[in-house]
Amino acid sequence: MQTSSAKRIVFFILFLSSLNTFAQDSIYVRKTINKLTSTFFWGRGYTKEGMNKAADFLSTEYKKIGLLSINGNYKQDFSFPVNTFPGKMLVEINDRKLIPGKDFIINNESPTTNKKADLIKIDSTKFQASPDLEVILKDKLTWSVATEASEKTTIELNKKTVKEIPKTIRVDIESKLIPDFKASNIYGFVKGTKYPDSILMITAHYDHLGGMGAETYFPGANDNAAGVATLLSLARYYSKNPQPYSIGFICFAGEEAGLLGSRYFTENPLVPLNKIKFLINLDLVGTGESGMTVVNASLYPKAFALLNEINTEQKLISKINPRGKAANSDHYFFTEKGVPAFFFYTQGGISAYHDVFDKPETLPLTEYNDLFKLIVSFNKRIVQ
Repeated sequence: MQTSSAKRIVFFILFLSSLNTFAQDSIYVRKTINKLTSTFFWGRGYTKEGMNKAADFLSTEYKKIGLLSINGNYKQDFSFPVNTFPGKMLVEINDRKLIPGKDFIINNESPTTNKKADLIKIDSTKFQASPDLEVILKDKLTWSVATEASEKTTIELNKKTVKEIPKTIRVDIESKLIPDFKASNIYGFVKGTKYPDSILMITAHYDHLGGMGAETYFPGANDNAAGVATLLSLARYYSKNPQPYSIGFICFAGEEAGLLGSRYFTENPLVPLNKIKFLINLDLVGTGESGMTVVNASLYPKAFALLNEINTEQKLISKINPRGKAANSDHYFFTEKGVPAFFFYTQGGISAYHDVFDKPETLPLTEYNDLFKLIVSFNKRIVQ
């Protein structure tokens, strides 16, 4: 029988060991974010095989971690249309060549365009060259993904870097609509020791915006390399520490194109949705100076109260803000199917979002360790 002093020593050693584990996984998370935001994955999007390369990388990581697969395959394949920009991306204003992503972006539905024209001022922010080519001045440039192409090209200019009044424009842009772009959700799990048919699910989307032309891509460090890296670190933990319930992990494709991967999964589930006890979706979790927000907090008040109780006990996140139902990430279609789900995102730090400045070197990962501990503790108590 151990003395109280001996017990305290053992506890302290275990505590230091756990801190070291978190520190080691912080290094793993940072390396993973750096890798996923590299030029090799080209924004994990629709040109240069970016998304497919990321899917292969994640499948390999799942296998290294020791996650189980269904029928020997981590991938759930599906397809959807997407408008891509694989080549030329030239815009000149007043004979000055602009920098893609910094000086301008193009509307994501824009077609292939090659034209030189004078610009007519429509109002203080809008200029028009022709019915199918216009220029808009913007305070901030943010891009997204389109699943169709239009007949009109819109060029958005950054008012902070393009200060002259636009009078002439030259455009040479290559666009390609892919009607059946092939993508994959990546699913793996740790089998429960006592209730293997009941599942706690952790999800994050791994796709981002990809490239705008042959030389410019959107790294997507906070959105959502940080969420994927946190998911993988949790998978490493649970692989070494199996729980009574199974723990599932899904990295979704197609989120930026309209939550397409998670919608496909809920319509073609690899596991019965009624077996999922709770789902936590991670997106934009690379900061945390100003706390975090929980979407669906008002739908599941008992679960939200438990989350706050744990956070107060362990003194983790500075503030947890409640939010109601919102179709703003991959938790949404699970909620619509009756699966209890929270969507976590952090706040503070960098303001980069859907632009070329969402880079790993500016991502603070302020609350990674605390968020990790909060999720592990919540999963342990939500099923009690």
